[in-house]
Amino acid sequence: MALKLRQMAGRFAFLDAARGFAVWLMIIYHFCYDLVFFKLAHFNLTQDIFWLSFRAMIVSLFLIIVGISLSFAFQIKKDWSTYYRRLMILGFAAALVSIGSYWLFGQRFIYFGILHFILIASVLALPFLKFNYLNLGLGLILIALGFTVQHSFFNQPHLHWLGMMTFKPPTEDFVPLVPWFGFVLIGIFVAKHLPISKLSTWKNDHWLKKILIFLGRYSLIIYLIHQPILIGIFYAMLWIITNL
Repeated sequence: MALKLRQMAGRFAFLDAARGFAVWLMIIYHFCYDLVFFKLAHFNLTQDIFWLSFRAMIVSLFLIIVGISLSFAFQIKKDWSTYYRRLMILGFAAALVSIGSYWLFGQRFIYFGILHFILIASVLALPFLKFNYLNLGLGLILIALGFTVQHSFFNQPHLHWLGMMTFKPPTEDFVPLVPWFGFVLIGIFVAKHLPISKLSTWKNDHWLKKILIFLGRYSLIIYLIHQPILIGIFYAMLWIITNL
């Protein structure tokens, strides 16, 4: 089994496609967000159950894939240099998001969004990689806690990253440890039950699969550039309309 895993040390097209699907949903969500930002639509993104569920589904999918990918990476080959390089890239990207969002949104800047979370979760998840059903149980507990428990103790600014506050902090993207680390743990659990040999032979023999795989393989770059591109397009369109 270990030999087979080492022989399959390349990327899994299936995981890239799944991540690409999440990226595509994210782009749709942010396009609708931008419509609201530019007052071209009036979706209630912060209170309407549809939009809250849509965002939760996207984040959940991303984080389950994070857990699966992390588990596969350490099952196949414990490449610490690649792991540390990935952490550095995530840290740099998270800093860019914070800086860019501060320039755009001011005090509502992103200080613990999905990239910040994935950076921390990639470290916190390491001790859990050896567990199986414990991850499923802990994951479900964290998810239940995150969606049912709120306490003023967690309202302190330095504890916001943990979650379970009695309010949503004024930030444009917020992914706290509870409940979202639960989805990473579930991803680790799922990874132990996936047929790796079959996934390694999953064929990218359709144009849609190829698009999703492309989006998944370059998900971080797409995450960083898609909003500046969308916002730039909206600004250009509004400038053209107002100057006709």
